[in-house]
Order: sequence, then C-alpha cells, then structure tokens
Amino acid sequence: MDINLLSKGKTVCFTGHRVQKLPWRSNETDERCVKMKETLRAELKKAIMNGYNTFLCGMALGFDLICAEEVISLRETYKDIRIYGALPCMDQQKMWHINDKLRYQKLLEKLDGIRCLHETYCGSECFLERNRFMVDNSSLMIALYNGVTGGTKSTVDYARKKGLEIVIIKP
Repeated sequence: MDINLLSKGKTVCFTGHRVQKLPWRSNETDERCVKMKETLRAELKKAIMNGYNTFLCGMALGFDLICAEEVISLRETYKDIRIYGALPCMDQQKMWHINDKLRYQKLLEKLDGIRCLHETYCGSECFLERNRFMVDNSSLMIALYNGVTGGTKSTVDYARKKGLEIVIIKP
C-alpha cells in the first residue's frame, strides 16, 4: 500500500516521550518499561481487534522505536497489519549513538513504507510537520504521556483538536 493511500479510519499513530524524559531512560529492562510495553501490547491488540490495521510511527528515540518493534512483532500473528515510518527528515538519526542508529536501521528495513517530509534536518519545524502528518492521517493515537510540556503534549493537544480517539499510557 502506498503511504499516500492510507485509510485514516483504520490507522493508529504514536506519540511519546524521548529517552531523556522517560523514568527508565534507555534501560528497557527496568520493570516500569517492561510494564509499559505490556500495556502497549495490550492496546495494540485491542486496536487490531477493533479493525485497525495500519500504524504510523515517527521513528524517534524512545517510545516511537518501542512501538515500531511491538507492531513488527505482532505481524507474526496478525498478518494483515502494516507499519509505516513518518520521518521528519532522512538524517534524523545523524547525531544518535551507534547502537541506536543500528536499531533504527534494522527497524527501517522492516517497515512497509516510509514517508519522509524533508531530505535534511531543517529545525524543529520538521518534527512538528511529521507529528501533524501522522495525526491528520489517523483516527486513533496511542501516546506515552506524563503531562509534561513539550512535543508530546503539543501532539496530543493537536490530536484532541482533530477529534482522534486517544489512549494515554503513563510512563
């Protein structure tokens, strides 16, 4: 499926905090992260059972990459689900640690498609554009959100304004 032909009514997007704002930081073996992943997996299954079959992920460090991994693992059971990357720019991983770059690259190879909004980083506006693209092409949002001001809050607020159903997972 061409990412430009998404069925908004059957599409889920994700938003959530970056690693530095998560209580477990990058330690995904922390019991809080493990519990969050269990909750995420349950919400993904619920969405699939409700007819959602397409997922849009911004592929940022933190919650986004966890979401991509979870959806990709669920494809083993639910063969008809698809996941697309909505990238703010082709070089978003440029300043990341090598391990994060490798994780990101492996996930990109498993996506069903990519929509990249800018060739190179052009300021924080490209992240805002990416987030709005995901919201504008979805009807359900799953958010890892603790109420703190920032990109996640503005994306959740935009989704509310656009009338999306929103599932909030507390970190």
